[in-house]
Amino acid sequence: MDPTRPMTYGVHVPDIAIKWGVMQLSDVAGVNYKLDRFEAVRAVARRGVVLSAESASAVSSRGVYKFPAEAHPFTAYPDGQCSSYDLEWGPWGNPVDDDFAMQEDHAWTMGQFVWSGFDYLGEPSPYDGYWPSRSSYFGILDLAGLPKDRYWLYRIQWNPDSPTLHVLPHWTWPGREGLVTPVYCYTSWPEAELFVNGRSLGRKGKDPTSRFDRYRIRWQEAVYAPGDIRVVAYDDSGKPVAEKSLRTAGAPHHVGLAADRTEIPRSRAGDTPSLAFIEIDVVDRDGTLCPEAACDFTFTASGAIRFKGACNGDATSLQSFTAGTMRAFHGRLVAVVEASRTPGCGTLTVAAPGMPAVKIDFRVI
Repeated sequence: MDPTRPMTYGVHVPDIAIKWGVMQLSDVAGVNYKLDRFEAVRAVARRGVVLSAESASAVSSRGVYKFPAEAHPFTAYPDGQCSSYDLEWGPWGNPVDDDFAMQEDHAWTMGQFVWSGFDYLGEPSPYDGYWPSRSSYFGILDLAGLPKDRYWLYRIQWNPDSPTLHVLPHWTWPGREGLVTPVYCYTSWPEAELFVNGRSLGRKGKDPTSRFDRYRIRWQEAVYAPGDIRVVAYDDSGKPVAEKSLRTAGAPHHVGLAADRTEIPRSRAGDTPSLAFIEIDVVDRDGTLCPEAACDFTFTASGAIRFKGACNGDATSLQSFTAGTMRAFHGRLVAVVEASRTPGCGTLTVAAPGMPAVKIDFRVI
């Protein structure tokens, strides 16, 4: 222990730490997971507060939904993916809803060092023995930096000044016609109403007594029919304030590109390279994301930029990040370009079979 400065740590087995007197020594008692032991830790903590030093270990794959939508610790599926209904977690952890409730109900807790912010290479639990899974499923964002549905649950908690309305799953399910396909709404507003092809499935509010309905609004009985779903959110006075629609996608038609910036500072020797990130979406004629598209893309850079890499967020993909080709995963992927050391203009060309090639221009300054 270091007596010269305030200290904390993350304890994974708090009962042993209490027994040995270690937990009593820290300025702020830190616990990994183990929400059911927070009260015991608080009782011996020097300052009477508990830091959630590592939390959740929830798992999901962007764009993947498993049926029926049931809550449980790790489940391995034949495709090596996890469900984005956000109802699965490591057996040592818990669903994110539990962390939110713990901190909302107990002013003496703080933190949430979420495991993890991004997916990462390695630790492909629950597929430690499954080939070719080679990266984790824990991230709020996937390996490409694209947000999973869980991102929006955290956004509600961490960015309350900016209203959130997010709806899942996508609404393109050929072969599921007439089958129960639950619809979830993650929103900062207290109530919402779901319409499936114009028919209301009811207006619902959050339920503070329910583990999975305290921070979500769910229509578990929704049945899939091609067309559209629309969710209308209501404020505390019952006034409609926001809405979100999802449509059934048609065939892939063209590619959408969105760069985080198109003006890039030139790279300098000894510094971190200057990069730009380009989100790539496969969309139908009307611009609706094609959520099952798996097109093979090629990338060509010219001028004052060079192609740096691409990633699709698929934990089972063995494609090289730097080869100049990458397959879309559930209709999306991200490419990265690097600025040269000399100012000028550059262009990235993105191409996939059956769709027009698209270009995006950059200026290196």
